Amino acid sequence: AAGPAADLTPQELQIARLAAQGLSNRDIGAQLFLSHRTVGYHLYKAYPKLGIASRGELKDLAGRLGL
Repeated sequence: AAGPAADLTPQELQIARLAAQGLSNRDIGAQLFLSHRTVGYHLYKAYPKLGIASRGELKDLAGRLGL
């Protein structure tokens, strides 16, 4: 990943990709064997690194970055 996505940890990147596809925290957690709270924590850490504040912005950014 280039640009802001390069600052994400591998787990943050994986979660951000799934969230950008529209999966809920619970769905992401079930897929990755994590709690939905852990997923939320990783998104909370990833958003500032990406310069965004919401899932809507994440979806828009994912298209431009190829997440």
